[in-house]
Amino acid sequence: MPLLIDGKATAAQIKSEIAQEVATLVAEGRKRPHLAAVLVGNDGGSETYVKNKVLACEACGFESTLIRFEDTVSETELLAKIDELNRDENIDGFIVQLPLPRHIDTDKVIEAIDHRKDVDGFHPINVGRLAIGLPCFISATPLGILTLLRRYGIETAGKHCVVVGRSNIVGKPMVQLMLQKEHGNATVTCIHSYTQDVAAECRKADILIAAIGRPGYITADMVKPGATVIDVGTTRVPDNSRPSGFRLSGDVDFNTVAPIAGAITPVPGGVGPMTICMLMLNTLAAGKKTYYR
Repeated sequence: MPLLIDGKATAAQIKSEIAQEVATLVAEGRKRPHLAAVLVGNDGGSETYVKNKVLACEACGFESTLIRFEDTVSETELLAKIDELNRDENIDGFIVQLPLPRHIDTDKVIEAIDHRKDVDGFHPINVGRLAIGLPCFISATPLGILTLLRRYGIETAGKHCVVVGRSNIVGKPMVQLMLQKEHGNATVTCIHSYTQDVAAECRKADILIAAIGRPGYITADMVKPGATVIDVGTTRVPDNSRPSGFRLSGDVDFNTVAPIAGAITPVPGGVGPMTICMLMLNTLAAGKKTYYR
């Protein structure tokens, strides 16, 4: 069996480390980091994510504020709240939970956030700074993946990394992180809907990162023996054997791929817990003014 990369345990360890650092900051008379989250509507998935973020704040010793709007909120009203949070000196960082209702321009909302408080790492300034290797808030899921690779001692420098998916939130920043000399320092291929012979490209990977949102897409014939396989997918699929009526499925067919892989992340319990954990790490950096003053 391969090395199982345990994101849940790693995230718990990192949150404990953050809590210790926050305790030191407070003991020195410095401000406790404060994260705010804006939730629009009553989407079940978003509710769960935000609840977990609030719990993570408690575990890390942060202050947290949850701001709720009905899904009928106007774009103007939401942008006004963002402006208020930008100017609130007590708030170190904040997020606007996605997705947003269709009548609200998501890009306009992201661009309205002060990049110095953009702990999601979605603002164009943070994305641009990442691309040229400057200090910035890095999108939480890619940062979580890189952190897992580091903590498990998986070498990335000089390796061939294949990223399946080119989303703004995961795929593109993951490519940038793995390319950067001070981060992954790898040779990177990005797979997308126009890629020819996807399976052949995936088989070249020393590190295969699946972030396409298609359950079981990566199968055994697409994986090089001994490769590290990182599964970002978390899709709800029907399962009548579960009380909830569904189960979470990753983008990797775990049962067939695991015997071939050298290391692999499970779903759930792999990348997911690291995403929220990295948001906490970004909030700590925001509170300490590590990147922007």
